[in-house]
Amino acid sequence: MKPYSFVLNDTTLRDGEQTAGVAFSDLEKLAIAHALDEAGVGEMEVGIPAMGMQEVELIRAIVASVKHARTMVWARMMYSDLEAALQCGAHIVHMSIAVSDQQISLKLRRNRAWVLATIAEFVDRARDAGAAVSVGFEDASRADGDFLCQAAQVAQAHGAIRVRFADTLGVLDPFSTYSSIARLHAETDLDIEIHAHDDLGLATANTLAALRAGATHASTTVNGLGERAGNAALEEVAMAARHLYGVDCGVDTQRLPMLSQLVAQAANRPVAAGKSIVGAAVFRHESGIHVDGLLKDRGNYEAFAPEELGRQHELVLGKHSGTHGVRAACTRLGLPLGEGQAERLLAGIRQLAVTRKQPLTDADLRHLHLNTATRQPLAA
Repeated sequence: MKPYSFVLNDTTLRDGEQTAGVAFSDLEKLAIAHALDEAGVGEMEVGIPAMGMQEVELIRAIVASVKHARTMVWARMMYSDLEAALQCGAHIVHMSIAVSDQQISLKLRRNRAWVLATIAEFVDRARDAGAAVSVGFEDASRADGDFLCQAAQVAQAHGAIRVRFADTLGVLDPFSTYSSIARLHAETDLDIEIHAHDDLGLATANTLAALRAGATHASTTVNGLGERAGNAALEEVAMAARHLYGVDCGVDTQRLPMLSQLVAQAANRPVAAGKSIVGAAVFRHESGIHVDGLLKDRGNYEAFAPEELGRQHELVLGKHSGTHGVRAACTRLGLPLGEGQAERLLAGIRQLAVTRKQPLTDADLRHLHLNTATRQPLAA
């Protein structure tokens, strides 16, 4: 079963920047918006106009600079928020409201009837002002299913173009996500956007489940940046959709590593070496069994070609290397191997790797090769 075709709506510039301790400069936000646009991201949520006129002016500059993507601004269902949002010139005004009984009662101090009336009023106001309106359901994952569908139907009746299902606390699994989105899809003709948080490490999985259930838009951030544990990662959703479902969401995947580095630097949040898709080590191989398999055919241990990301696989030497990896490394460096030398080299490599706690460099291998060739004691 294929999911419906979908659009990536990247919210690095809004929810990503809401990460505790992250603050982008104006130039950084413009650079990230340009990079997202050039990478082919279909939509981007670019900020919160209610933060003040300086933010409004920055958002207007971003909107003017974006050439291809549709832009969205985020607002609460409040008069001042809507007024600020309407000044930005973005393609879509997204207005958010809590829909779980927990938040309706204990955060808003209101009731369900007030929520429905507020949705109707603010969608009307925004549409009367000429805006295309998306309605955000905060804490949708903990909302009553019947009420959630009712809220979507009110949004649709008043002219919204989309609803956003937010797993605000990251409490869903892919099975419950699929059920919730499938029901919402059956009860409304609106586009549906999934906005998943990663508190349980399931944001990307939940996003993919939502797409299979009929969601038309996926909210993501570069590197999975976002509040607490972050959001579904742009690079993961784009690559998983391509390789698991055969769906191309329009992103130039070769630009993803550069985009990752740009956001990591602006956020002062280094990317872990083992981070899927964009981590420095995800195409690095050491294990003797894996290296032997790769040398015979790359398909043995590569789910997709690193060249899709403008990268290459890397064979390194360490504690778990085997003689196949040693011979390949020596061939690459033009180092001849005498009888039994590969085995002696491997012993030295393993000893040094345990001491160093990192892969060996080419200089290390040359030094060990010289020692083993002359049968000198191994370097420690």
